[in-house]
Amino acid sequence: MNRRRFLKTSALTAGSLALLPSVVTRAKAQTSVHARVIGANEDVRVATVGFNGRGRDHLKELSDLKGVRIVALCDVDSSVLERGVKSFKDKNQEVTGYTDIRKLLENPDIDAVTIATPNHWHSLAAIWAVQAGKDVYVEKPMSHNVWEGGQLVKLTGKCDRIVQVGTQCRSSVGLREAMAWLHEGNLGKIIRARGLCYKRRKSIGQTAGPQPVPASVNYDLWVGPAPMAQPRRQKFHYDWHWFWATGNGDIGNQGVHQVDLARWALGEKEVSPAVFSFGGRLGYVDDGETPNTQIVYHDYKAAPLIFEVRGLPAKGDSDKMDKYRGAEVGIVVDCEHGYVVIPSYSEALVFDKDDKQIKQFKEGGSHFANFLEAVRSRKADGLHASAVEGHLSAALVHTGNISYRLGRQASPDEMREQIKGMPDAVECLGRMQEHLGANNIDLAKTPATLGAFLKMDPKKERFTGNSKANELLTCEYRHPFVVPEKV
Repeated sequence: MNRRRFLKTSALTAGSLALLPSVVTRAKAQTSVHARVIGANEDVRVATVGFNGRGRDHLKELSDLKGVRIVALCDVDSSVLERGVKSFKDKNQEVTGYTDIRKLLENPDIDAVTIATPNHWHSLAAIWAVQAGKDVYVEKPMSHNVWEGGQLVKLTGKCDRIVQVGTQCRSSVGLREAMAWLHEGNLGKIIRARGLCYKRRKSIGQTAGPQPVPASVNYDLWVGPAPMAQPRRQKFHYDWHWFWATGNGDIGNQGVHQVDLARWALGEKEVSPAVFSFGGRLGYVDDGETPNTQIVYHDYKAAPLIFEVRGLPAKGDSDKMDKYRGAEVGIVVDCEHGYVVIPSYSEALVFDKDDKQIKQFKEGGSHFANFLEAVRSRKADGLHASAVEGHLSAALVHTGNISYRLGRQASPDEMREQIKGMPDAVECLGRMQEHLGANNIDLAKTPATLGAFLKMDPKKERFTGNSKANELLTCEYRHPFVVPEKV
C-alpha cells in the first residue's frame, strides 16, 4: 500500500467512525417506533445496498413492481455507485447515492432496504437497518456465521420490522404446491432429502501475493466486520466467495437455496443434532480456501439431509456437469412410494417407484412482491422466507463447513471405515470418488478432507463436547463493524 492510498484509507476510516454515534443514537430512538403506515396510494420508498451483482436483479425486479419507488443506492465502489445513479437519472428518476450504509440509514425518507452485499456483511447490515427503523430484504445466506444469524432473529422478534430473506424458491407457486402435496403424505414417509449444487467453478488462479484494491473501492467499508487484510485474488468483485473470511463456499453461495428446499421438504424447524462433511479443493491448486467438492451429512432423526457440491465437470475435458436423476442444481426427495425432483426454481416433478412421472408442479412467483405485501400489511407471518427460515438454512451451511474446517486428510478407505454405519454417506463417497476419477483425480494419491463428526444441541445451537467447533459459530468482529451482543 503506497502512502497516498494509506492516507486515503485512514481518512475514510476516520470518517466512518465519526458516523457511528449518530446512527446508534438514531437506531435506539427508532427501534421502539412503529414503521410508517403506508397508504394504499403511496409508494414504498426503497434503497438497495450493494448492486454490482445480485443487487442489479433487485433493482430490476423492484422497478417492475407497482407502488415501489427506488430512492437511494449504496455501494462502496464509487464507479458502481456513479453508474447506478446515472442510470436512474437517464430515466428521469432521482436517487441519492451513498458509499456508507450508516449514512443511508439516517435518511428518514427510506422505508425499506434491500441488501446484496458480500456474505460477511449480510447480518450486520440487516441488524443496523432494522435498528434504524427500516424493513429489510437481505440476500442469502442470511448470515456469515451461526451466531450473528441468531442475533438478527432475536432482533426481529422484538421489533415490528419486516425481514425477508432472499431464498426466492419459497415464493414459487409451483414449489409451494409441491411441498404442500408432499407434506400431505402422498408419497408416504420421507426417507432422505438430497440437495445438489453441481455448478462449474474454475480455478481462480494463484497470485504472487496480496493484490491491489481497485482505486474506486472504499476498502475499509468493503471489509467491514471481517479482518483487515489485502485481497489474495485476481477477481476482486466475485471471488471473495471462496475465502472463509468473507464467503461460505458454494454450499453457502448457490447451495443455500437447495439446502433451504431440502430442509423445507423435511419439515425441520431446528438445526440438525449431528453433522459431518468431507471433500476438498481438488483438481487444481489456487488461492481459494473453500472446497469445490463437498458432501455434508445432516443426521436428522426422522430422515437425513444430504448435500453435494461439485465444481468440476462430468469429465475433465469439458464444462458439462453431472446430473443426479436429471438435476444439476436442485433437490431430490426420496419417499416410501416414489420421489420428487426439483431441478429448478419453479418446477417439481413427481415419480413413482418405477421411475414413471406421475405429477408436475410448475409456476413461478415474485419474492419481492411477497416482501412488499408484508411491508404494507405489517403482517410478518405472510412472509415466505422469514428471518427464522433464513437463519436455519444458513446455519446448516455453516455447521457443515465447520465440520470440514476442523477435518484432516484421509484416504478413501479411512473415510469408509468412519462412515460404514451410514449407507447413504457411503454411497455418496462412492459416487464422489467416481466423479473425481473422471477428472483424473485419485483420492488415494490426493487425499480429501474428512471433517469432524459434530454433535449439537439444536435448542441452544451449540456443539456439545467440542470447543473448537463452538469458536467457529461466531467470529471476532472488526471495530466499529460489530454485531451487537444485545439486540
